[in-house]
Amino acid sequence: MTAYNVVRFRVKPGAEQQFIDRHKQAKPNFKGFRGGALVKTGDGTFCFVAEWVNFQKIAAARPQMIGLLDSMRDLLEDLGGGLGVTDPVSGEVVVSLKTTKPKAKKAKKSKKAKKKR
Repeated sequence: MTAYNVVRFRVKPGAEQQFIDRHKQAKPNFKGFRGGALVKTGDGTFCFVAEWVNFQKIAAARPQMIGLLDSMRDLLEDLGGGLGVTDPVSGEVVVSLKTTKPKAKKAKKSKKAKKKR
């Protein structure tokens, strides 16, 4: 069953671009990793959201993910409250939402086309 992990970060002042660049340069080769996105959530705050084949693949990749984190740990501030420099959560999908396509608008007939009738 598809799973996600989300990690919250606070970057040291002046280090935002370095943090972004290190993510751009990252080449995660984790088994079961489908892809992810770094999201800027505010001044100096970010979340990384990743999609996985299943929760077991997340658990198996934790040592590699920690290694990737170690490559940018120097750019991060402690989040406080005993969290350290990350606030990670993960779990299996329980509801998946799909977009719905809007109904196509009917083409309006021109006044000339109406008169020809």
